Amino acid sequence: MTGRKTEEPTSSENVLVLVRHGESEWNRLNRFTGWKDVDLTEEGVAEAHLAGAMLRAEGCRFDIAFTSTLKRAHHTLDIILDELGQTKFPTVKVAALNERDYGELVGINKEDARKRWGPEQVHIWQRSYDTAPPGGESLKDTAARVVPFFEKWIVPELQEGKNVIVVAHGNSLRSLIMKLDCLSPDEVMQVEIATGVPLIYRLNADGTVAEKRDLAA
Repeated sequence: MTGRKTEEPTSSENVLVLVRHGESEWNRLNRFTGWKDVDLTEEGVAEAHLAGAMLRAEGCRFDIAFTSTLKRAHHTLDIILDELGQTKFPTVKVAALNERDYGELVGINKEDARKRWGPEQVHIWQRSYDTAPPGGESLKDTAARVVPFFEKWIVPELQEGKNVIVVAHGNSLRSLIMKLDCLSPDEVMQVEIATGVPLIYRLNADGTVAEKRDLAA
């Protein structure tokens, strides 16, 4: 679903950039992380610097940033903005953009979870749209907090012609991509979001997507 690449830097109005945080300590350990507040690994820090460098090469300048309350996300954002030379910058940190809550799975190695509950059940918890793990959230639950926040607080910024960056998590961003790309529940579960790779959306005045670019492509 990647749009065509262009030769010109991204500098037009109504640009929305989505970035998943760099590799976290529990990404590396293959643990379910959810709302656990772990930081970036050295590799994750490097990924964040690279994301900032890619956006700088695109000529991106932002008017406002949104991120979650979890340090792996706002640490990534801080590094990106430092690379862009935008250190004094309006930033909104909000729990609505936090990662999906994995409930009783948090902290458990994914291979250990498959041994405990069976690979089929763990796959359902990970990949179904509306089945939540014990004590946690489904992607549908996550979207129920992410999308209203996006519509109430981020869309008005875009409608004013501002350029916006959102640094968050795999599932909170998957919820936004589902809305922006008009994906079905089955389609969104196939979406993979790499750590530290910017997705650039250029939006029409009515909020529809004019162009989407994955800087990893």
